[in-house]
Amino acid sequence: MRDELSDLALFMAVAEEKSFTRAAAQRDLSQSAVSHAVRRLEAHVGIKLLNRTSRRVSTTDAGEKLLAALRPGLGMINARIEELRLLGDAPRGRVRLAASKAALHAVLWPRLSQLVQDYPEIQVELNLESRLIDLAEERFDAGIRMREFISPDMIAVKIGPDLRMAAVAAPHYLQARGVPRHPEDLDHHACIGLRFHAHASTYDWEFEKAGQEIVKKVAGPFIFSESDICIEAAKAGHGIAFVTEPEVIDDIERGTLRRVLSDWCPTFEGYYLCYSGRRNISSALRLLIDRLRYTDSTS
Repeated sequence: MRDELSDLALFMAVAEEKSFTRAAAQRDLSQSAVSHAVRRLEAHVGIKLLNRTSRRVSTTDAGEKLLAALRPGLGMINARIEELRLLGDAPRGRVRLAASKAALHAVLWPRLSQLVQDYPEIQVELNLESRLIDLAEERFDAGIRMREFISPDMIAVKIGPDLRMAAVAAPHYLQARGVPRHPEDLDHHACIGLRFHAHASTYDWEFEKAGQEIVKKVAGPFIFSESDICIEAAKAGHGIAFVTEPEVIDDIERGTLRRVLSDWCPTFEGYYLCYSGRRNISSALRLLIDRLRYTDSTS
């Protein structure tokens, strides 16, 4: 019976990961051991459960039905095990997060740094990209995003204060080209574009004042995939960058960048941690959520 449960759990891991290699790494087993367990299970039930090719693994109709039956039961077992761990040993294990560099510097790094010092058996794997990764497809435990980019089926936890965007340029650029007073003035300026991934449109700049909303498609000498490079280009005098305020507040205070159109940049909801409500929450991820959860001290 114990072997059958183990084989069922390994089948579920392969089916959800869509890969024998990733399932083996997840369970700290050899790929051959996982493959043998699935073949043994298929022989036991007398039907093929997985389609295997050199490129991908997928469930058969029978495999999909078995997977649907397994998820609630094995999920409940794993949840109870995690509860028992919380009663005993300190949280442990790896947490895989997807976030942008801007989010890392604005809200994440101090708390992540303290977390791994307080709990040495927790490991945080952090993928830093501006593009919106499919968290389920790429097997991330959670992601850090703006609220508008979180799908309704995800659980969202606010982890930082409200933010503002900042349009900034080098003083010598503004001296040469003039200071824009209205978003429409940007048509006569060099604007540094941001494209989150190769197949996305460039990011439109959004402004609002006294109930009036303006969305600007901008143009300029550069389009980058990371906001920190946009900032460097602005400091070099190549044009105006449009980024979150925490990314440039130090440069504004030092005078290396000057803010423009600030009255057109209201606050908006800041960063959220999001994760699937259908997945079991490990003790390590539960602790991370608690550490990151934002409480407004002024309220």
